[in-house]
Amino acid sequence: MKVAIMQPYLFPYIGYFQLIGAVDQFVIHDDVQWIKGGWINRNRILIAGEPHYITLPVQKASSSLNINDRELVTDVERHKNKILRQVESAYRNAPHFDEVLSLVSRCFAPQERKLSIFVTDTLRGCCSYLGLGTHFILSSELDKNNELKGEQRVLNIVTAVGASHYFNPIGGTELYDRRHFSAKGVTLSFMKARPVPYRQLQARKFVPFLSIIDVMMFNSKQELAGLLSEYDLL
Repeated sequence: MKVAIMQPYLFPYIGYFQLIGAVDQFVIHDDVQWIKGGWINRNRILIAGEPHYITLPVQKASSSLNINDRELVTDVERHKNKILRQVESAYRNAPHFDEVLSLVSRCFAPQERKLSIFVTDTLRGCCSYLGLGTHFILSSELDKNNELKGEQRVLNIVTAVGASHYFNPIGGTELYDRRHFSAKGVTLSFMKARPVPYRQLQARKFVPFLSIIDVMMFNSKQELAGLLSEYDLL
């Protein structure tokens, strides 16, 4: 069984969904410390040809709290509405505007304030649209050793779900050693996304690594299926 582990990201770039689509089980790593300035509660869309952040603010709390202990701000509905207006204005001329705006609206409809739950549900909504049926697991619900860090923590999660093959983005090549995984009977593969340029409105040149919202706005479901397979395993 193939598995990947990632923190929950808000409408992440297509490489995140390539990783989901490549495995049988996807572990949402929600019981690690939330770090300000990451991708958990924000991403980027294209406005007037330039990348622009969209953010759902998180309630102020101790910096030591884990992701699954954080909450969105009390007036988060106002911020959701702002993002919807930004998406509507930025992409109203995109070929798949109606269905993708409807998807984002559905993802924003629940009044859930628990950060990890809300973001994980948006990921599930996007996966449904993209035709990805990968099973999600929350790491906070696993029976594992929570004292472990780094590579040992990842190995502990992989063995806890009974996986024999672990997939990680290419950025992890300096963090993980194949020998250590092999010693536990686990194959380690690194995923390297290929460039996936597509037509964008108003951009002078293609802007990569934007939110999946941008990708879905300009590509049909058939085209999206092709883009999701544009990666290499190393």
